[in-house]
Amino acid sequence: MALELRGRHRERETLDRLLRDVRSGRSRVLVLRGEAGVGKTALLDYLAEHAPAGRVVRSAGVEPETELAYSALQQLCAPLLEHLGRLPEPQRDALSTAFGLSSGRPPEGLVIGLAVLGLLAEAAAEQPLICVVDDAQWLDRMSEVILTFVARRLDSESVALIFAVRGQVLDGLPDLRLDGLPDADARALLDSVLPGLVDARVRDRIVAETRGNPLALLELPRDLSPAELAFGFGGQPGSVPGRVEETFQRRIAALPEDSRTLLLVAAVEPVGDVPLLWRAAALLGVGPEAAGPAEAAGLVEFGARIRFRHPLVRSAAHRSAGPARLRAVHQALAEVTDAARDPDRRAWHRAHAAIGPDERVAAELEHSAGRALARGGRAAAASFLERAAELTLDPEARAARTIAAARARFASGGVAAVPELLAAAELGPYDPVRQAEIERLRARVAFAVNSGRAAVAPLLEAAGRLSALDPAAARATYLSAIGAAVNAGRLGSDDLRRAAEAARTVPPGDEPAGRLLTAFTTWSLDGHTAAAPLFRRAVASITAENDLDLHWLAGMAEHEIFDDTAFLTRTEKAVAFARREGLLALLPSALTFRATALIYSGRFADASDLLDEAEALAYATGPSPHPATAAILAAHRGRTGPALEAIDSLRADARAGGVGWLLGVAGYARAVLHNGHGDYPAALAAAREATGHEDLAVLQWGLGELVEAAARTQEMDLAKAARDRLAERAAASGSGWARGTLALADALVGADAETAYREAIEQLAGTRLDLQTARARLLYGEWLRRENRRADARLQLRPAHDAFATMGAEGFAERASRELLATGETVRKRTTGVREELTAQEGQIARLAAAGRTNPEIGAVLFLSPRTVEWHLRKIFAKLGVTSRRELAATV
Repeated sequence: MALELRGRHRERETLDRLLRDVRSGRSRVLVLRGEAGVGKTALLDYLAEHAPAGRVVRSAGVEPETELAYSALQQLCAPLLEHLGRLPEPQRDALSTAFGLSSGRPPEGLVIGLAVLGLLAEAAAEQPLICVVDDAQWLDRMSEVILTFVARRLDSESVALIFAVRGQVLDGLPDLRLDGLPDADARALLDSVLPGLVDARVRDRIVAETRGNPLALLELPRDLSPAELAFGFGGQPGSVPGRVEETFQRRIAALPEDSRTLLLVAAVEPVGDVPLLWRAAALLGVGPEAAGPAEAAGLVEFGARIRFRHPLVRSAAHRSAGPARLRAVHQALAEVTDAARDPDRRAWHRAHAAIGPDERVAAELEHSAGRALARGGRAAAASFLERAAELTLDPEARAARTIAAARARFASGGVAAVPELLAAAELGPYDPVRQAEIERLRARVAFAVNSGRAAVAPLLEAAGRLSALDPAAARATYLSAIGAAVNAGRLGSDDLRRAAEAARTVPPGDEPAGRLLTAFTTWSLDGHTAAAPLFRRAVASITAENDLDLHWLAGMAEHEIFDDTAFLTRTEKAVAFARREGLLALLPSALTFRATALIYSGRFADASDLLDEAEALAYATGPSPHPATAAILAAHRGRTGPALEAIDSLRADARAGGVGWLLGVAGYARAVLHNGHGDYPAALAAAREATGHEDLAVLQWGLGELVEAAARTQEMDLAKAARDRLAERAAASGSGWARGTLALADALVGADAETAYREAIEQLAGTRLDLQTARARLLYGEWLRRENRRADARLQLRPAHDAFATMGAEGFAERASRELLATGETVRKRTTGVREELTAQEGQIARLAAAGRTNPEIGAVLFLSPRTVEWHLRKIFAKLGVTSRRELAATV
């Protein structure tokens, strides 16, 4: 081992430090990155050998297994399943189903992730646990998602999770990049394998050409004489790993035919099952004696497990084999694989052995896809179905399997592959039901790829074709087109009108999507007042359990009609449902939506926690969540630099994606920021931008800011015009939020200001919108102070200031502080609800514990193990000087 670790002092120190941290009770994650042959596996071996008196579990991605769901994850967790019974029942059932240990509902990724996190924590409760994952670039999709999720949540469980990887996967995790060895160490390593004396200049050229890659230094000179080495490797094109693989291919080509066949069987059989290998080899007429030449060539070791010299040997064996030989090996492996114990791997081998259409194999693959879906492996199911379609001769069945593959690929997040599959499905015989399914999927892909202006035309086209095939699907697709046009906003020209007019050509429906479509077409073509009662009827019928795809539009509609109760309830239920069902792909957007609601409730810290959680989840599941909420929160917090940075980023995203609605949000956020600091001219300019287009929900937010900024700059005509636009919307709603917002506008522009201010505060205090209530008190207090009623002003300004300070609305708090000082009151600096000495995560845990949540409940919310929650609570108690949760509740 010392030979292989020449020149790796820095890397060994990093791993030694990691092991010390794990011994002390912390968890650590590290990704070793580097090209093939640079020494990643040698460092993993070093880590395993120097692990504390604990347990080491290993797994490795294998290229042939990339389409088998959870294959690497199951290999890693298998030695730990003795602890499965300690997990909560939903997690235990999900993991058992995913690993095929029992049957049950198809598990969602979030629940599996929590289960794996809990399993590692339970295994490490008795002794530190070291988890090693090699060749992570070949992890199957679900293993990659789950392990990334777990890696981002490990904290204080005494678990180390270390990956070795080529390429840019597992982004966002702590990493250590490996380059070639320093020249002195590279020369020493080269000298250890050279066949004789070599001129120093030749040796230096070899070191330079290999860039210090240890595997290249060990393998490239192996079969060359000193005379051949004198010419170096400069005549061989390609990367260093490519040259090494070519060396392995030459060495394989020199083996006897039986040895080449045996090596190919070992390369194709992904799990290193030696008895299975020998049975397959026997079917091919190859005996144990064939192993000798391959081992003598330094390519592989046959023992209790099969161990290749390097994964590049496996690749070289594949590339050295002709198609006929490769099919024969797959066929042999299929015949010796137990159909009862491992039907999916057997079907996969049979599929690769097939030379042409084969309905029996296609049917087996279809059954394998069903089993993969039952285990939550959508990407694996898509791969099975794609191969099944390739092997299907009957045009009807081929088209059906292709559509099923497209559906599974879309559900797995592989959106880019879906259009080609749908095009292939359309080559089958025309069938109206199947064509409707194709159009529905095509529409969903269009919206998933770009939810802004670019999606409008393809969605309208798909909806038009669906009108005669499936009216309900046509309505849902027209609704998506209107949603895309709403997103496009001011960048969409007349897209919204065209979409609404087209949607009116389809018969109206009474299903939730149909009701919402009717409301949106009315809003688009006939205005807010006519649409308000239709919106109320539509959103009342949309539930988290049945209509997840409609939630974002329903929430925006609730804002449009000032229904704060419905919006707050909807966002709370959506997050609870996503957590309960383990919907890993949905949860980031649900959390972001909920964070928006919490901002208006004045719960900035909770909103920030949810946004952090959504961002962390997005690393594992795909794109980052909607940036609008982060910009709105930053604006209300009032820290000018971070807020402007978030707003400018939002504007750039809006322009790049054709999402003009975000430009409205950016203008609104900027207006909030400047109104908070009392910079009313800047707020006025921003509010005019925000209200320059009839953006759904955003318009009324912006109108409130416009009234305030215009009144404060004495632009009373502008203020009154904005008030009149608000009045139309408030009259159609009648909610406390609407009446309070209108009363506040009346106070700013009307004659009887005091009556209007009191009405605004009374109405808003009856809602859960604490932020708006505090702003109304601030404005009333400012008015009273200007009226020289200082004592009365203090009665409004003091609770406004305290509310802003507690929320963390620094700009508005400072504005209220200035007004209080002007009344003659001394203002003491206030902090937000959680002590500043706590970290963001500790603050989150403290708030949940103070609310009465148990450790497992806190862990489920924050995706931490209960043991990690317990560790953090001990630190929180020590920092705050409390000894119980009751005392904690009083403190935070």
